[in-house]
Amino acid sequence: MASADRPTLMKTLVAAACILLLGQPAQAATSCQASSGPTPPTVVELYTSEGCSSCPPADRWLSQLKGRPDVLALAFHVNYWDKLGWPDRFASAAATARQHQLAQLAKSSNVYTPQVVSNGRDAPDWQQWEQPPKAAPAAAAAAPALTLQREGDLVSVSITPAKTVAAQGAAYAGYWAVLEDQHQSKVRAGENAGETLKHDHVVRLYKPLPAWAARDVQRFSLQVSRGVPEFPRRVAFVVTDASGANPLQALTLGC
Repeated sequence: MASADRPTLMKTLVAAACILLLGQPAQAATSCQASSGPTPPTVVELYTSEGCSSCPPADRWLSQLKGRPDVLALAFHVNYWDKLGWPDRFASAAATARQHQLAQLAKSSNVYTPQVVSNGRDAPDWQQWEQPPKAAPAAAAAAPALTLQREGDLVSVSITPAKTVAAQGAAYAGYWAVLEDQHQSKVRAGENAGETLKHDHVVRLYKPLPAWAARDVQRFSLQVSRGVPEFPRRVAFVVTDASGANPLQALTLGC
């Protein structure tokens, strides 16, 4: 019985090895690249929560910004609503920390949801926008050039400072954001109990970087998987001024 099964076993092992070998080059061959254009996109940050009854209209509004090359939309789910009846599975302490950072820099004593921040500034009039406002000319002049590149699960960014910024001896800061679309939640408690909420541009990872001198080309990298087809994943890098609040350039990699 054992000798009769040996050829079958060997065939199975060889087939499994072939599958593994075929799979490895496919992963290694996953590569793509993107470069920033002359005009920086508008960075729109939405601070939201599934536990907030006034947030779904803002979530739907943000979804309408999909596919626009002139806008980087970011849905930051904050966690301070979680204790009020419904824990938002997308909420993070990092998102809450960023919202508090922006409030502190704006000399505001409170945070709220839904809050829209456009290019670092509070934008309570977002519902009246016909188009998201563009960056000021001075900010555009300070924008660096970005190149994003993926090789397998490694995403790298190359940041070339603007000549004016380098000459002034100024500094940049920045952050990574990993985004996912097409999420859906059936809320069973809290202010949105019984609702089915849909989300795009969900920030699944927010990783800020400390400021660096804007003298030479700077490079950073991030290990991130491609996710699953049901929830398309994108990797974005945002360069800000030294405070970390005001975006100067942004770029997204869709692969």
